[in-house]
Amino acid sequence: MVSGAVSKILSLSLGKFPVRLNVGVMLFLTTMINYMLRVNFSILYLAMVNTTADASDYGPRYDWNKSEQGLLLGAYFWGYLISAIPGALLAERYGGKTITTIIHLLSTILTALGPLLAGCGFVPMYMCRLLTGLFAGPQYPALHNLIAKWAPPEEKGKFIAALLGGTFGTVVTWPLMGVVIENLGWKFGFYIPAFLNGVIGIMWYFIVSNDPQSHTWISQPEKEFIEKSLGSAVSKEKPPTPFIKILTSVPYIALICLHFGNLWGMFFLMTATPKFMNETLNFNLGKAGILAALPYLGRLIFGLIFGSVGDVVRKREMLSITAMRKSFTIFSHILPGIFLASLCFVEHPYACVAIITISLAFNGSSCLTNLQNSHDLAPNFAGLLYGIMNAIGTSAGFVSPIVVAYFTEDGNEMSNWCKIFIIGAVFYITPALIFMIFGSGNIQPWNEVQKLEPEKEAEAKTEQIQEGEKNV
Repeated sequence: MVSGAVSKILSLSLGKFPVRLNVGVMLFLTTMINYMLRVNFSILYLAMVNTTADASDYGPRYDWNKSEQGLLLGAYFWGYLISAIPGALLAERYGGKTITTIIHLLSTILTALGPLLAGCGFVPMYMCRLLTGLFAGPQYPALHNLIAKWAPPEEKGKFIAALLGGTFGTVVTWPLMGVVIENLGWKFGFYIPAFLNGVIGIMWYFIVSNDPQSHTWISQPEKEFIEKSLGSAVSKEKPPTPFIKILTSVPYIALICLHFGNLWGMFFLMTATPKFMNETLNFNLGKAGILAALPYLGRLIFGLIFGSVGDVVRKREMLSITAMRKSFTIFSHILPGIFLASLCFVEHPYACVAIITISLAFNGSSCLTNLQNSHDLAPNFAGLLYGIMNAIGTSAGFVSPIVVAYFTEDGNEMSNWCKIFIIGAVFYITPALIFMIFGSGNIQPWNEVQKLEPEKEAEAKTEQIQEGEKNV
């Protein structure tokens, strides 16, 4: 009864807008809070560990050495890796709205328990971060499952760009954590995101549905428009999953490489930038948080621009889908790699910040390359495809902190960071070249639902009837 009343109120207030616009806004908000829970620890741990450089009273301090700090930064990504593929299968079966609602509930509880678990020792804190990542692993596959069912092809660039809410989450979180730590203590760096996550989770539950057909207040014309625009690319039937064909598809393997390169750059900057700006460029925690967020603000702005440009290119058929995906890797991967390598020749702190910002800003065009290509190859399995490549790409999230810890073990001098930047540039550029050769924007044959032959179909129906009679 309560759920129905809330839905009616929302339909009166939001019904004047297209429902898919509401879904797009919720995609932005849920990815925003997803990243808030992902990146808050990159700032928080700096205030949680014992250090001679900063004796401020931000709350309890813990004797976690550099190796343990690296493990804590990577724990989230281990959990994320474990659940990404199973989570994608769950999203395919139960729907993106259902899985995302559960994620909001579990992650809210766990994040709120963060300070308590930190006080219990390194292992409980490690498990907290591991489980936070484990719960979040199905998130993006679930969202891609939703986009495949909600986004008309000519609007898909905007829907994918809405996933850059995660980038906005980083933009907001790092400055917010700096202010929160300095004024309220690091514990509130867990409590505030947990509260916001709960609020957005409630909004998500009432506003979003698994598909247009099950939405409570969508208009018939809008529903018909979405169905017509999607055509036969997305089947209403549940097709069998062609795992072997997926995993041996050359265009998909090229996409996995491209996605890995993108996530290496993303996760490296996500986990290492606050440390680099605080300990190498010598900015205090508050300023480091603000400056570390600037690259993500640039990525968000460029992502929205590139997403709109991509929709125009597609609508006017200025380039084939394959040509568009391949050409935009110049902006999403090659230029970011070049800018990252150029940091080795820069010494001024603010110049370093500017170059990092430009590098990640161009990566915003990934909404037209690796973030969207799974929908080109197989709309019926877009969530699963994204889950698989995200699981593989997420390994960068726990490998890159180890790489950073290894090269900075003897100090945080710029010469040590140059090696890290060169590695990042290689991981950006090489996958782009692979994708330019082997990638594709065409729907693959294994996306289609395989129809049974008439005789076999009749036999299957007879078996279903007989099975039903047995159950009765």
